[in-house]
Amino acid sequence: MAMQSSLPPQSASVPPDERTKVMLVDDSAVVRGFLNRILSGEPDFEVVASVSDGALAVESIRKTPVQVVILDIEMPNMDGLTAIPLLLEACPAAKIVMASSLTTRNAEASMKALVAGAADYLSKPSSATEFAGTGDFSRELVQKARALGASSRRQLAMRTQAAALTEPVPAKSLALRAMMTGAPRYVAIGSSTGGPDALFVVMKHLVGLPQPILITQHMPPAFTTLLAANISRQCGIDCMEGKDGLLVQPGKAYVAPGGYHMTLLRSGLISLNQGPQENYCRPSVDALLRRLAPPGRRGGPAIRPGMGQDGLKGCEAIVAAGGSVIAQDEATSVVWGMPGMVARAGLCAAILPLAGIGPKLRQVATRS
Repeated sequence: MAMQSSLPPQSASVPPDERTKVMLVDDSAVVRGFLNRILSGEPDFEVVASVSDGALAVESIRKTPVQVVILDIEMPNMDGLTAIPLLLEACPAAKIVMASSLTTRNAEASMKALVAGAADYLSKPSSATEFAGTGDFSRELVQKARALGASSRRQLAMRTQAAALTEPVPAKSLALRAMMTGAPRYVAIGSSTGGPDALFVVMKHLVGLPQPILITQHMPPAFTTLLAANISRQCGIDCMEGKDGLLVQPGKAYVAPGGYHMTLLRSGLISLNQGPQENYCRPSVDALLRRLAPPGRRGGPAIRPGMGQDGLKGCEAIVAAGGSVIAQDEATSVVWGMPGMVARAGLCAAILPLAGIGPKLRQVATRS
């Protein structure tokens, strides 16, 4: 059983206390080596542990806390799903990224992991050759680890500050727009990191809406099929993956399938395409919102947690067309990237905690 591997020296260009500390957990030494080389090539990361199963990961994190854990699903001795609650108990500020191959079985396990507390997931290349040759995987790994590391440090600092205060600090105010009058024709939801579990919280409030609900969640194929099924099962809403030429119906929800941009034609028919990625994403939130923005369509989107700026341009178009935007607040977001960009741009009519988004969407959507 492999314990901790020898790790190459890290760059000294970033002070140690500002680097994101990472633990790699995978039963394949080859995979750990590839992950280590990718992250060690960045000056703001420090790979402090590399272990072969969940039990060793729990033992390691108790001794050396980290901000980010890259966690495999299938491992001997203790698998990733079993390890998640133990890792979070030992290090509550850690952000766990599940890394699995793109199969239906692993997609199901990854969905369970997200519900259990994992912050995000990565689709691992299926071979050593693909690991060595894919720039997309390297970019996604670095982007997610960097954003989640920053989020972990920020949350820890906020907890430390709050513990030292005797009086609460007022929340920072951001400029808000007036909420649209009347009800929207469509409700659109866009999310990424930290999205699936939070999505269920929102969707439970949207049963029986008079509008179709259109969802773009940054996920690969197989994952979006399971996401739609989980929304139907857990939230009581008839939800399905979008299909080309499918006519949207009031009260039903449609998830953009992984690998496809989902848009809506004026006729109310779903249109799918595999055009270029937007903001490194396909499906893209911007691709959906742009088609809801023409005058008369009046989309009402909610932007929930995630990295990057996907959704910003689409929200600009929605607001210009008379629609309104509701964003999740920073305190309840795993990563305040997408909603933060939209909020700071002054595009929001409301910025709410996760628990308040569903009721607010329902209130706006059911206006006479």
